[in-house]
Amino acid sequence: MHLALIDASLGTPHAKRNFQREVDATLTIYDANEGEMPPPIGHPEPIETEAGTVHSFDGVIISGSQSSVYDDHRSWIQTLSRWVEGAIADGLPILGVCWGHQLLAQILGGTVKGGSYELGYVQVEQEQEDPIWTNIPNPFTVFATHSDHVVAMPSDATLLASNETGVQAFRHDHVYTVQFHPEYDLQTAKAMIDSKTTLSREEVQTALDTCTDANVKAAQPTKRIFPNFLDHVERTSTPA
Repeated sequence: MHLALIDASLGTPHAKRNFQREVDATLTIYDANEGEMPPPIGHPEPIETEAGTVHSFDGVIISGSQSSVYDDHRSWIQTLSRWVEGAIADGLPILGVCWGHQLLAQILGGTVKGGSYELGYVQVEQEQEDPIWTNIPNPFTVFATHSDHVVAMPSDATLLASNETGVQAFRHDHVYTVQFHPEYDLQTAKAMIDSKTTLSREEVQTALDTCTDANVKAAQPTKRIFPNFLDHVERTSTPA
């Protein structure tokens, strides 16, 4: 199985390392903020990867980012949005994580706004039964780091999970999105907390205090989202 990984992070190594560890598929990685974009949907030329030549994508994963999806001064966001619009129209299965969740919400007609930080290991409630939750407990523990929120879901989207901060996951046809980070390990979690220079020392310490062995262990089942998404890709994908 061949997926495009859209790395929207601004130069950090965490996204590549975490997704390559957790996603059991061939990943062709595109550094979106560096202007790297997948070829247009339906492009006739084969794609050269480390695993060899492939002729299509079976699905797409869009990572988190330190930017905001409504940052008009970042031209790569508009370029990526146009590519994603084409992928959605083509019926390509897509999984958006954190920033990817927000980008897909915005493209599909929802609303994203800035707000208070959700930072650290948190609990999330499933709102709807769905194959994406196979073998994942309800509620579940996962790491979150974001201050932007989906404040209005796209029309025809199904709310899949939430907590006191709002929308945590939704589905729209072949598109899945999650606000949290099932791919994170403890190293990444602590690094992201320490990078929040705009927060007070007390707020940072409160988030670090959630990085316990118990929470890290409790978050492990949520990584099942990735094989569950690959099962979805297998069921629904028409290679693009």
